[in-house]
Amino acid sequence: MKGQGKQTQRLDKLLTHMGFGSRSDIKRQVKQRNVTVNGTVVKDSGMQVHPYRDRIEVDGETVSYKPFIYLMLHKPPGVISATEDVRERTVLDLLDEEERHFSPFPVGRLDKDTEGLLLLTNDGKLAHELLSPRRHVPKTYEATVAGDVGEEDAARFTEGVELDDGYVTMPAQLTLLSKKQAEEGTLSYISLVIHEGKFHQVKRMFEAVGKKVLYLKRTEMGPLRLDPELPIGAYRELNEEELALLSRGILEE
Repeated sequence: MKGQGKQTQRLDKLLTHMGFGSRSDIKRQVKQRNVTVNGTVVKDSGMQVHPYRDRIEVDGETVSYKPFIYLMLHKPPGVISATEDVRERTVLDLLDEEERHFSPFPVGRLDKDTEGLLLLTNDGKLAHELLSPRRHVPKTYEATVAGDVGEEDAARFTEGVELDDGYVTMPAQLTLLSKKQAEEGTLSYISLVIHEGKFHQVKRMFEAVGKKVLYLKRTEMGPLRLDPELPIGAYRELNEEELALLSRGILEE
């Protein structure tokens, strides 16, 4: 994923990509003698540099080049999985400008009222592979369900459930975690693994067996697991181990 064999590119293009300003901003920095390459003051903002081999500094700050950004977001309820919307708050609104200038986008989507794991990246190849229908990338959810979930429901999910539009889902793995009695009836706490991503799929699957999802959280997508230490609404870059898991499990399959 790192692309360290990448050929040379224009210095101003590289620095713009890394968030140091527009090309005119970079040109101004060069005129002010604030940019060095391998210790030498730059005179031409359009000079060719190697993004990994050359040591580039701007106003004393070393530039660590990366072509892509990979962010794990603990998406909160009430935020939509989109890059922009005129009425609603989007997941990109949760990011700092330092990450937004990479133009990341959500890989797949979570419903507005669903929380949990969402991957944001500008790596189109990885996004395509994760979302490709032929991959059947597993997605794990935890949910609170109104109703008494039992073995019969698990068996129906294993066979595939017919949704309200006639579509029959792929086999899914439903696990009952616990139950409790509330004033409104039985509440079931479950874990569910699905291998596709139809619109409102988890909610519609439970509706098909006469039950209602009250709370939904995605905890896993492919080999990626939501960091339990990541608060709702917070995000972080994927670490090397997580990137390696994605590379082995998705891109090199």
